[in-house]
Amino acid sequence: MDTRTGLPVVGMVGGGQLARMTHQAAIALGQSLRVLAQSPDDGAALVAADVQIGEHTDLDALREFAKSCDVVTFDHEHVPSAYIQALAAEGFTVHPGAEALQFAQDKLLMRTRLTELGFPAPRWRTVEGLDDLVNFGDEAGWPVIAKATRGGYDGRGVFPLADADAAAALVATGTPLIVEERVRLVRELAVLVARSPFGQVGAYPVVETVQRDGICVEVLAPAPDLDEELAVAAQELAIGVAQQLGVVGLLAVELFQTADGLLVNELAMRPHNSGHWTIEGARTSQFEQHLRAVLDYPLGETALAAPAVAMANLLGGEPGDMSLDERLHHLFAEDPGIKVHLYGKQVRPGRKIGHVTALGTDMTSVRARAARAARWLREGQW
Repeated sequence: MDTRTGLPVVGMVGGGQLARMTHQAAIALGQSLRVLAQSPDDGAALVAADVQIGEHTDLDALREFAKSCDVVTFDHEHVPSAYIQALAAEGFTVHPGAEALQFAQDKLLMRTRLTELGFPAPRWRTVEGLDDLVNFGDEAGWPVIAKATRGGYDGRGVFPLADADAAAALVATGTPLIVEERVRLVRELAVLVARSPFGQVGAYPVVETVQRDGICVEVLAPAPDLDEELAVAAQELAIGVAQQLGVVGLLAVELFQTADGLLVNELAMRPHNSGHWTIEGARTSQFEQHLRAVLDYPLGETALAAPAVAMANLLGGEPGDMSLDERLHHLFAEDPGIKVHLYGKQVRPGRKIGHVTALGTDMTSVRARAARAARWLREGQW
């Protein structure tokens, strides 16, 4: 407990934008968020008062960090599982635990376990050598999608393979892989759920995620024109995954919608890009919900705050003749209802440096406003 406030201290390993936005939610709850950041220039380290500089791959640094926390959680999945187990064995409270987090860290473990539990997934196979990959491609039909089992995000670690020659070149790199069929998509969806140690769960409305070059560029809440029965099925699927894997905290379940139903694509056990819209667009933001869950507080309402919410990621562009600050002036004059979140990152072309959110009654309108605002901030053009 923080002796100054009498309230618990949550420690978040990682100092990126997820920790930065979790810190903002912690303030309203009177909590003191501790952050383990790699650099004083990390997004969360720029705003949080209680920051320890250290590496998530250093067990001594993690142990020292945990000593001043009531509960430790994460803004990424890259802490070695053995270190999380070591902290738990020493009596520290860690959510999610290593037993759950491993399924977000390793795609082979995830696919194996979800298949055992009967959750729907694309056809897939472990790749132990080139023959496995080529045989799968011949059976499932080329092209196929190979994925690095660990470490991929924002399109990294995902390899579309057109034929056996492309497969051979990838296998030659020595990257541990699984391979999946290329799914014929209607669109991509995501469901965010929270689960507490007590076992309470809360599911947010199903959203549509729009990807470009492997990066999520838009999130639409609720997913437009989604059949109510399918929306409920998606929420029930995500809740089932959280319960079966023993997740504590937030779980994002990324889904493929196909003509035949839903398939699980990826899992993340932390606040997630598909839930950034909740800051203004839901009664309880995903960041507050994650804090409530890991502290075993009763969970908050997940209902939409407006009939239609659109979030657009802000990617860095070329500098141009106008500073980002000046672009903000013009944007706010043009559309006072747009909400902007900047992550304190240096601007580089293609780098995710923030997001914008628009709320309203009509999805077509709010989607256009969010996309227009993101383009203006990126390019200085309407």
